[in-house]
Amino acid sequence: MTTFTLPATPPFDFAPQLSFLTGFRPTAGEQQVAGSSLTKALRANGRTFAVRLAADDAAEGLRCDLWTDGEPPSEDDIEAVRRQITSWLSLDDDLGEFYEIGRRDPAFAPVIDRLYGYHQAKFPSPLENAVWAILSQRTALPVAAKEKQALSEAFGNVVTVDGVDYRAFPDVEQLASLAPGRIAELVGNIRKGEYLSGTVRAWLDLDEDHLRTAPYEEAKEILLGLPGIGPWSATFILIRGFGRTDEVPTEKQLVTAASRVYGRPLSPAEVHELGKPYGRWAGYWAHYLRIAS
Repeated sequence: MTTFTLPATPPFDFAPQLSFLTGFRPTAGEQQVAGSSLTKALRANGRTFAVRLAADDAAEGLRCDLWTDGEPPSEDDIEAVRRQITSWLSLDDDLGEFYEIGRRDPAFAPVIDRLYGYHQAKFPSPLENAVWAILSQRTALPVAAKEKQALSEAFGNVVTVDGVDYRAFPDVEQLASLAPGRIAELVGNIRKGEYLSGTVRAWLDLDEDHLRTAPYEEAKEILLGLPGIGPWSATFILIRGFGRTDEVPTEKQLVTAASRVYGRPLSPAEVHELGKPYGRWAGYWAHYLRIAS
């Protein structure tokens, strides 16, 4: 086992992340929350690792215990794991501006108090988010979860910690190694198989760092060029995969959540207007609303 710390931009509170991830359907069964720690497997640098994360108050961040699938991790391995966890748990997000705006919104200010220090817990990787976006289209979430599990079980990617097996979601190279027909067979759907195969192969040539930093509309257009990715899915991936919170998809769940927080029935157009003052933090505002409801 290797141990290191991961700093987080204050304010940071791991407890609401644990609470959110406990009920996060897309990764249900892939991680274990015990007390104030989370254990999960992930792929980084072409290898499978298991990580156990817990708050480290002295370091103002997280302590990470790391197990490997074989040889001890190299410095490059550890750095790759650091980058993935930092992105997954949005540890670098500076929430100061978001909170400043939110404090001026009387209905929303109590939500900040309740979730103070919560950094958005995203999908473990943008690719996993894209796969889920395709699998969950017009599909019940338990069915989509089974389809995602079938993709994971097509590969080993298992590390055992304290007698418990943790399986990591496959990386892009692994998924791209599957024949299109095999993907369709695993998920039990020809159309989804074609979309997934096309998106995974296109992902091999995507520059994720560019998608994190490019002008928002440019990044969105790139994602819209992927098979099976429409406007809602592109926005979803930008928020929950890349942490690009510039835009709010005004879906039914958000409208319901906003109506509860603001104390009156709202239309999608009204929700959109309420989010405008938050600017580039609008996606964060929407995420907090959903959690608070």
